[in-house]
Amino acid sequence: MNSVPEEKNNEASLISPDYVRISMAAAIELGLKPGRISGCSCDCINLLQNYPQGCYANCTYCGLARERPGAAEDNSFIRVDWPLYPTDLVAEKIGELERKKEVGRVCVAQVQDHRANMDLVDMISRVRLQAPDVPISALVTATLLNDEWLMQIKDAGADIIGVGLDAASEELFYSTRGKGTKGPHDWKKHWRIIRKAREMFGPMKVNCHLIVGLGESDRDLVEMFHLLKSEQIAAYLFSFNPEPGTVMENTPRVPIARTRRIQLVKNLIEEHDLPESAIEFDESGTIRAIDAPGELLERVTENGVAFMTDGCPDRQGKMACNRPYGSYRPGEEFRDYPFLPDASDLKIIRDEMKLSEMVKSAESAVA
Repeated sequence: MNSVPEEKNNEASLISPDYVRISMAAAIELGLKPGRISGCSCDCINLLQNYPQGCYANCTYCGLARERPGAAEDNSFIRVDWPLYPTDLVAEKIGELERKKEVGRVCVAQVQDHRANMDLVDMISRVRLQAPDVPISALVTATLLNDEWLMQIKDAGADIIGVGLDAASEELFYSTRGKGTKGPHDWKKHWRIIRKAREMFGPMKVNCHLIVGLGESDRDLVEMFHLLKSEQIAAYLFSFNPEPGTVMENTPRVPIARTRRIQLVKNLIEEHDLPESAIEFDESGTIRAIDAPGELLERVTENGVAFMTDGCPDRQGKMACNRPYGSYRPGEEFRDYPFLPDASDLKIIRDEMKLSEMVKSAESAVA
């Protein structure tokens, strides 16, 4: 007797570009699933390619990894279920929602598969046909791409390119995503595509996803934030959240204090030009002190934006992709907030961050 449900057997033949997985939040927003997202809206419709083999990459922390146990269709991505629908239906629903109100953004994500480039262009084109003005991001697999494919993605209608760099150093990339995992990804190839996309799409139209908690040091992240800022490439910060069945399923999450401090420093670098020399590290590369005016640190903390989810913007430049429950589960502490933290949230953030332990000087100036 076949123990695999008929529904799962059927799903094996429902592949991209004709079928697509969408985040649960997007399914609710489009009216394809009942429910609501507590405390925030879903302003970005996230789409994910679907193939019966899942993803041919083998990243140690990813729910779609090639060697993760179980059937590919049972796997989650950033610990969130992604229900499967016909691509044309999803595109129609996006068009309907766009006519009722502006959809903040659509993001189409690739997986590592030999069909993924052609299918990505096809899927973007289907969305663009139904919603001519909606902003579209392509979250690409750099390993698959070259200059010609980047141009085809742009011509199909994507205005932003996202790249899952994830690891903040070449060594960590190798051990979590590259040959050290029997995976196909290469650090130098990723950077070639990132820089070519920056050249083609323009300043701040390319973003790199980074994860705090894969095994990097604070210094690794700080150096990466400065590098990306210098090249006018956006840094989108995630928080590691171990997925069952992955190589890193038993890896503990980093203390929330570390996450908060990294978020604060990232904002200071990006929005207030905090120089690397103003950050003091200990021998392990952990941030020990920030040499910046107390008034600035207080103002950035009170503003709250530093602790929100990083994501692609809508037409007005407001963050659209807030990934509810991407870094935490319902009922857990927020690792990044999908909404602007209010006064009660800010009190929690202050307690978590323990900023007073890091303040080196209240008299120093930041350029």
